Amino acid sequence: MPVEAVIFDWGGTLTPWHPIDFHAEAAALAMAAVEAEEGHEATAAALRRAAGAVWGWARDEHRSATLGDIFREAGLDYDEAMLSHYREFWEPHTVTDPDAGPTFEALRADGVRVGVLSNTVWPRAWHEEFFARDGVGHLIDGAVYTSEIDHTKPAPEAFRAAMAAVGVERPDRCVFVGDRLFDDIYGAHNAGLKAVHVPHSDIPAEQVGHTEGEPDAVISRLVDLPDVLAAWR
Repeated sequence: MPVEAVIFDWGGTLTPWHPIDFHAEAAALAMAAVEAEEGHEATAAALRRAAGAVWGWARDEHRSATLGDIFREAGLDYDEAMLSHYREFWEPHTVTDPDAGPTFEALRADGVRVGVLSNTVWPRAWHEEFFARDGVGHLIDGAVYTSEIDHTKPAPEAFRAAMAAVGVERPDRCVFVGDRLFDDIYGAHNAGLKAVHVPHSDIPAEQVGHTEGEPDAVISRLVDLPDVLAAWR
């Protein structure tokens, strides 16, 4: 069966995970909080707890969220303009894998569309700016960021949204590539897609799914993907 589209996970796949100091992340996020009576440390701690709860929605209920939901969960108001501190914290951890560009180009040369489906609380604009910065944004045919829809992976609705974004109707003609066995591999199979595992990231323990999937193929580098697809023709 010909492959019409390959849809990639973002964090951990197109952008490999790096060790993150989540306490420092919460402190950076707290910079956007409207002044709280308890002070900055207490605000950061409340946001850290809230972020864990919100990511639990995705892990356990497959329900999406936004940065605003994290602040609401913490009982805080925030100044969107001040999120720049939080984004600056993440900037070093958003670099696109150097293999992504050549992989996208090889796929498109074969007539295969390139898509992205990311479980994220960030706005679309941030992701698009990161891809543009790294010179690959123009190679992406469609993308879905779960901050804009109701569901997260592994819910089939998320994968169907990504298929629609790249203009493909048949799941058996789509391949999903990701680093997480539950969200990406199990989720893709449950939605009818083939699934390729790229286990090159250290996933935060609190974000690991509670079951496993069995990939159709495993690759160590993104540039190995076109050869996998060629073998399936």
